Amino acid sequence: MSDMSKRMFFVVGAPRSGTTLLMRMLNVHPDIYTRPEPHLLTPIAHLGMYGYVDKAPYDQYQAAQAVKEFVADMPGGEEAYLDALRAYTDKMYGDMLEPTGKRFFLDKTPAYGLILPFMRKLYPDAVFVILTRHPFAIFSSFAKSFFDNDWKAAWAHNRIVERYVPALSDFVKDPGVKHFVHVRYEDLVADPEKALRAICEAADMAYTPEMIHYGQKKMEVAGLGDPIGVKADSKPNTKSVHKWARQVAHNPERIKMLQEMLHGITDEMLEPYGYTRESLWEPLKDVDEAVAKAAQRESKKWDRYHLERRTLTWLRKDIHRNALGRLLTKVKFYLDVILREK
Repeated sequence: MSDMSKRMFFVVGAPRSGTTLLMRMLNVHPDIYTRPEPHLLTPIAHLGMYGYVDKAPYDQYQAAQAVKEFVADMPGGEEAYLDALRAYTDKMYGDMLEPTGKRFFLDKTPAYGLILPFMRKLYPDAVFVILTRHPFAIFSSFAKSFFDNDWKAAWAHNRIVERYVPALSDFVKDPGVKHFVHVRYEDLVADPEKALRAICEAADMAYTPEMIHYGQKKMEVAGLGDPIGVKADSKPNTKSVHKWARQVAHNPERIKMLQEMLHGITDEMLEPYGYTRESLWEPLKDVDEAVAKAAQRESKKWDRYHLERRTLTWLRKDIHRNALGRLLTKVKFYLDVILREK
């Protein structure tokens, strides 16, 4: 096993579950260096040995079969294949980490929530921190942050509740790694010290109280993740725990959509989250109708980030059927011809 396996620190959770907040807090620790969402592992997890992409500029089914047959005939088999993948990731992570003098490279990439079994094979000695959050809170924030509160477009783009709840639940119940801790977002913001102490213990690090006041240290590099919400505060708070309820209460269309999302979700899957299918709805009982209507009509933000997201959402709508889409398709064709290598 590579030395980097003992120097990797993964924070994994669904999109909009608070992973950026937790990363910012851990970034304060002197043992940790991090860059937001490197996405190094998602591509190699889908080369065909363990899974493959739905669409690719090659025959992904044929490639998957070929990789499996090739690995089966290798003298070292699957372990040799994993060693080859580690040679790539160790080089990438290691070269980035070494100049910092830090002990751990923290990789916070939400998409890793769907490839955790692969990650367990690749880096079994790494620290794994799994962050879970109320599924409705995740989707509400996802729709608001990336799709200008267009729930239908958000759900069509990424069914994060149906995809992430089972995947994270399975791993929490049977992590199969040495250094693991499960943190609920609701517990993290209510008692950050307790959660951070548990994480430090799992990583064999000294607890650093300054982690709670993460706003006092800026990120050294920019990257993917929450560019707005986490910067609004300098330490964790509970104001967002039930914010989703105001976006849902007294709104039959959104309630129906959430009910449909739960069709394949069982109480057993929700157990690590601390909820049942029935208890998920309890925060709605405390929301006054006038408050809910006001929240759902709240004025839109017009900063650069939200303007970009709003513009992209508008442009994507019916893009494959409208005049703009037809024009862009023609432009793309001509660009492909012009830029084609001779």
